[in-house]
Amino acid sequence: MVMWVQPSDADALLARRDGIRQTYAEAFAGPPWHEDPEQADGYVRRLAEDAARPGFRAALALSGDPENPDAASVVGFATAWTTGSPFPSTRAYAAVASLLGPGRTAAWLVGALEVDELALAPHARGAGLAAALLETVTASAPGGRCWLLTSADAGPAVRLYRRLGWRRVPGPAEGPDLAVFLGPGHPAPREPAPRAGT
Repeated sequence: MVMWVQPSDADALLARRDGIRQTYAEAFAGPPWHEDPEQADGYVRRLAEDAARPGFRAALALSGDPENPDAASVVGFATAWTTGSPFPSTRAYAAVASLLGPGRTAAWLVGALEVDELALAPHARGAGLAAALLETVTASAPGGRCWLLTSADAGPAVRLYRRLGWRRVPGPAEGPDLAVFLGPGHPAPREPAPRAGT
């Protein structure tokens, strides 16, 4: 089987709901997320709303015959959109704003491209698909301004982002469960890491 990544519009993404649900469930079942099947169902239910967000973009990782992509299986996906103003307060946004502070949140994240989900089925890992998905959805980020949020305990994801040139926001954004990353081309100034005990 051949695996590849391709950009996807909202309609094509929504047409593959079942494969996205299965991939989401497989990708987030293990540590550190430990999500159950109902959470995968919830993700698919909100996907149509997410697809209507300003600046929405998506990519699919597929497995099968590239000559017949409609019959291919979903093995991964990524979604992104433009972070609105004012900065949202739902989901994990409030925690991000609290950790970054209002100044950095407004300057660095509002109006930037936000990578919402990056999921890859376990059997498809190690083939470069996660990097290709991330590059596909962020390649045209305005002014290089893109960001994402992940669990600080998601070791493979954290290592992937660092290897691809994403930088973790230092200081208060490095809480025990939260890791905010800025894309490689993000113009935010580099800040020194806090010293131990401060």
